[in-house]
Amino acid sequence: MMSFLSAHADFHVRDAKAPEDRGSMPLGDRMGRMYGALAALLMVMLSFLAAPPVQAMEIQVVKGPRSGVVAWLVEDHTVPIIAMDFSFHGGAAHDPAGKEGLANFLSAMLDEGAGDLKSAEFQRRMEDLAMRLSFSAGMEYFTGSFRTITRNREDAFRLLALALQKPRFDAAPLERIRKQLVISIRNDRERPAKQAFRAFRKSLFGDHPYARDRKGTEAGVKAVTADDLRHLHRRLFAREKLLVTVAGDIDAQTLARLLDETFGGLPATSGMAEIPAPKIARTAALNVVTRDIPQTQIVMGHEGLLRSDPDFIPAYVVNHILGSGAASRLNREVREKRGLSYSVYAALFAWKKAGVFLAHAGTSNARAAETLRIMKTEIARMAKEGPTAKELEEAKLYLTGSYPLRFDSTTKIAGALLAIRRDGLGIDYVNRRNDMIRAVTLEKAREVARRLYHPERLRVIMVGRPQGMTAGTKRSGQ
Repeated sequence: MMSFLSAHADFHVRDAKAPEDRGSMPLGDRMGRMYGALAALLMVMLSFLAAPPVQAMEIQVVKGPRSGVVAWLVEDHTVPIIAMDFSFHGGAAHDPAGKEGLANFLSAMLDEGAGDLKSAEFQRRMEDLAMRLSFSAGMEYFTGSFRTITRNREDAFRLLALALQKPRFDAAPLERIRKQLVISIRNDRERPAKQAFRAFRKSLFGDHPYARDRKGTEAGVKAVTADDLRHLHRRLFAREKLLVTVAGDIDAQTLARLLDETFGGLPATSGMAEIPAPKIARTAALNVVTRDIPQTQIVMGHEGLLRSDPDFIPAYVVNHILGSGAASRLNREVREKRGLSYSVYAALFAWKKAGVFLAHAGTSNARAAETLRIMKTEIARMAKEGPTAKELEEAKLYLTGSYPLRFDSTTKIAGALLAIRRDGLGIDYVNRRNDMIRAVTLEKAREVARRLYHPERLRVIMVGRPQGMTAGTKRSGQ
């Protein structure tokens, strides 16, 4: 699922720093690194301790007086941890032609030296402060994640500001990161599930930027220069459309000052253009990509709903019944009854200009046709009949009861609030969300099921050697 979900759950894997980048280190410094590592481990453990209940969670709006940057803050002084997530407008969909992977490249370079600190020095300083800093480029947003212990707050925020405002893009770390990114892209090409999701995006979106892989292409990554990274950094890192969420051991007055110090040096306006809405294919298609592997990866779907659609919450509940979780219809029919797949699910994804419904399963080549038939049957049955009253009540009970788990740690709170801000759901969404789910009636659920699912439009990708299926693309009715 991660291959398709790049707009919502992006990450990049950093390989261990090469010894030559670290340099030799005296015993005292090595001990300092060890204590720093222990402190970092403690911070990770503390950041997952229980947070205030959702009902008791107060979200404050904090504004930097000079920068104008606005943050949502959940103040919690029970553990000495501060978590901050933030995002800028722009991502992989904005990569220029021939430089696909530029935004992801930038995300991998921002802890590779800044200001007067070269790569190894910057990394050592992060270890000394026991702080965590990472960046990721999604399809439409460029996201940063920052964690620090309270006693190192001032120095950690200063180091973050340096990374944001004065990245170095030195030649040696740039080439090392380039090699890592190329290897990652090559590895993805060998992963059948990645190939299936990539082909599905292409089938659905054609040449639109939404069809791209977040990591870009090998040729695009090889073409990126330090000047390309500097230019993107200047356009992307701006206070306009910057979203910030903070949770943990910090008060509003201190945060307001740190917002100015951290983000105030960035340009006021963004140089990132809006992505046009895609033209999404609305005809059925089947594309079999032949690979000599024992299993077939199946991805199917069609256009879904935008997050701003009034029917999104009812659709979310209905899709949970179809294919999310152990009690879903797809899991019951495909996995439990017939043992066709270890993992099968259906999901809804929403970018700013398009929504997507998709379903995925991995199964043996010999039973791929059967698995595809059953999945399509269940989608068609849900479209025609909708859920039962019992299914709806059980789904609502589960979805409302599990929601507080998204806010049970400092780290989760910052991340969940950022997602709410990006979707434009409003600061009171946390308190409204469960009531909206409880309000979904059986009549509404069945109406939305008819609107959401279109078996006649399913675009299917199969990667493997599915028996009885012919390689290539077929249209309508397959």
